[in-house]
Amino acid sequence: FRGDDGHGDATNTHLPPFPQGEIQEHPLESNVHRISSAELRQSERLQTNLYAKLRHASEVHRQVRHHAQSFIKPGIKLVDMCERLEEMNRKLVDDHGLDRGIGFPTGCSLNHVAAHYTPNVGDETVLSYDDVMKVDFGTQIEGRIIDCAWTVSFNPKYDPLLEAVKEATNAGIKAAGIDVRLCDVGEAVQEVMESYEVELDGKTYPVKCIRNLNGHSIGPYQIHAGKSVPIVKCDDVTKMEENEIFAIETFGSTGRGYIVEDMECSHYMKNFHAPHVPLRLPRSKKLLGHINKTFGTLAFCRRWLEREDGGSATVNGLRGQQEKYMGALKNLCDVGIVQAYPPLCDTKGSYTAQYEHTLILRPTCKEILSRGDDY
Repeated sequence: FRGDDGHGDATNTHLPPFPQGEIQEHPLESNVHRISSAELRQSERLQTNLYAKLRHASEVHRQVRHHAQSFIKPGIKLVDMCERLEEMNRKLVDDHGLDRGIGFPTGCSLNHVAAHYTPNVGDETVLSYDDVMKVDFGTQIEGRIIDCAWTVSFNPKYDPLLEAVKEATNAGIKAAGIDVRLCDVGEAVQEVMESYEVELDGKTYPVKCIRNLNGHSIGPYQIHAGKSVPIVKCDDVTKMEENEIFAIETFGSTGRGYIVEDMECSHYMKNFHAPHVPLRLPRSKKLLGHINKTFGTLAFCRRWLEREDGGSATVNGLRGQQEKYMGALKNLCDVGIVQAYPPLCDTKGSYTAQYEHTLILRPTCKEILSRGDDY
């Protein structure tokens, strides 16, 4: 795979670096000097290695989604879609355990389900012409995660919903920047999102922000690093800071604009600040050992535990498959080591859409790392 991957690999030195993302200036009068400051440019030179990892992961994301967009069609089984997408992700990122690989499970939440759904083994759900599917997947290079998502629909009646969310995400990206208050990003998103309506089968629905879903800061091996970026007006005056990485994601809905957890769980993640709990059950100890070496604090899904490689051929070879693990997994959740992330659902019969990009607040500018020609 072309480009400098930041490993200083001599065979790579003659290849061009991975492309930088879209560059936007930071908003606010207090940031006007940044774009042309020699001093700040110099401080960016010290971050070359970090930027290379983020751009590498972003380029993989663009190529994987370009591939996925070629085969996501009505009639495909969701589990087949996820496996094809993840196979290409592993191939292009040159999967190598925790060093580089998939960032988190492929979300393919349908219709009123907004997020955190991926098929478990045995789930035969098929994508249909009238579905609205959020495709949310991640790549990571040395723990630097790119979190980026788009919405797929085939019936043009949903186009205004998708446009509302895409433009709301772009408004959030535009509003973000060093010293910007999180509440101001939320307000910018909501203003755009709620200016749209969508007519479905003769009834007009206002597009609502899903008010209890958020964007988030991202840290090394930590998909949610502590700051939440609201998508509605609120009173969070916390500021974004220089060098922070954010996933700016927005969700629009024809429903009530509020999600609850529902349905069978597929997504799990070890708590980043997991307590050290003495485990009594041998099965729980074994499963935790497997999670620690295979996923660390990155999210995983049940489907991966049931692969021959248990989620990583580099780490486990073809002897990683976990069997009869559900009791142990529940135990790890009960004691607070692992967190379950069930699907997040609006009202049944409603439709939800999502667009998301990862950006970094560089000292001189903001770089929308995951931007592509598609969205």
